[in-house]
Amino acid sequence: MHSVVERELELRLVLSPEHGIAVPARLGYRADDPYAVHIAFHVDSGRPVHWTFARDLLVEGVFRPCGHGDVRVWPAKADGRGVVLMALASPDGEALLEAPAAPVSAWLERTLRVVPPGTEGERLGLDGELARLLAR
Repeated sequence: MHSVVERELELRLVLSPEHGIAVPARLGYRADDPYAVHIAFHVDSGRPVHWTFARDLLVEGVFRPCGHGDVRVWPAKADGRGVVLMALASPDGEALLEAPAAPVSAWLERTLRVVPPGTEGERLGLDGELARLLAR
């Protein structure tokens, strides 16, 4: 059985330093996809917008700026509270999202207990598959 760690969370789509829109989101992590985190943003459309990127990127981004290209993550302060900013870019557009740092960090800690850092490769079963292929 594969563990799943999910968290419903309200993010803020930053439109300008003074303006933002609340965006309900679901953070997801699956032990059978141990390197990735999944975020579904529930915007004004029939289906949520899905993003998938490296768990390590989000873990590091809670503490210091990291990433380049399509996904960048960094810690900041907003209204006196800790937040995690995620800049996402795709051919369809760009978005800057602000997430409360404490719930994101707590959720990440749960994912790290399910699959500790450095053990992700063991979850993929590559050794077993390779042995099966070589036995032929």
